[in-house]
Amino acid sequence: MTETTQTGGTQRVAHGGVTHAIVRLPPGLYFVATPIGAARDITLRGLDILASADLLAAEDTRTLRHLMDIHGVALSGRPMVAYHDHSGAAVRPRLLHALAEGKSVAYASEAGTPLVADPGFQLGRAALEAGAAVFAAPGPSAVLAALTVSGLPSDRFLFAGFPPATKAARKTWLSAMKDIQATLIFYESPKRVGQMLIDLVQCLGGERQAAVARELTKRFEEVRRGTLAELAAGFSGQSVKGEIVVLVDRAAAKRAGPEEVAAALRERLVRMRVKEAAAEVAEALGVPRRDVYQMALRLEAEG
Repeated sequence: MTETTQTGGTQRVAHGGVTHAIVRLPPGLYFVATPIGAARDITLRGLDILASADLLAAEDTRTLRHLMDIHGVALSGRPMVAYHDHSGAAVRPRLLHALAEGKSVAYASEAGTPLVADPGFQLGRAALEAGAAVFAAPGPSAVLAALTVSGLPSDRFLFAGFPPATKAARKTWLSAMKDIQATLIFYESPKRVGQMLIDLVQCLGGERQAAVARELTKRFEEVRRGTLAELAAGFSGQSVKGEIVVLVDRAAAKRAGPEEVAAALRERLVRMRVKEAAAEVAEALGVPRRDVYQMALRLEAEG
């Protein structure tokens, strides 16, 4: 049963015991994050936007329609268009025209936050170039969900997206990230995750801590943690299904050698006292202050 009431400028629609606010959205493009698994992860604001936007665009219209049906959000005759890798160039002008007419357009990726490994980027940039307002309705994200449960450092991370499909290109691509001081996050096909882990061992080293998250927020959610070598062995020859996120700990910081420390001290001892020079070099190079101070004393004594 659907019941509609009007309060001030806000129309509220109750469907199946759930109430959604239908308000006149300001003109603009609204990127709505959608669940990566559990349907209840959609935000209340996301549902309100889906209930109120003049035009809906979706990477997968069937997925968005199903989500709206679950939460009692009626389409009510509004247009819904498919916007994905293959249709984007053709559909984009229609969406930009709607924005130019002062309409509100909501875009939802198939799952997760739009623009993250998603065709919405070109739409967002085109809207901004056309002078339209762009808004984000944040919510589910496979990247952040995987980082949260991985047990790996979260203070700095790099989302690298999908690795190249061919082995040679993938190994070159992964090798370029070897020294990055951040947790690395990748999406990968379940068919290639085993080979990717082998390539990661070869390119980054088997001792690195890592995690493989599968089917996050879904019934068969699984997170495996260990070194890259352990994970590669565990996935070897195994058939895997579902959405995959691979995370790898940052590279160990390279410790400066004695020659580098001595050179840095000599440069500073010309203009600084021993204690100050040692403190600055120790912090800059990540070397124990006591060791640097002892070296500074020897260099000063040598003249």
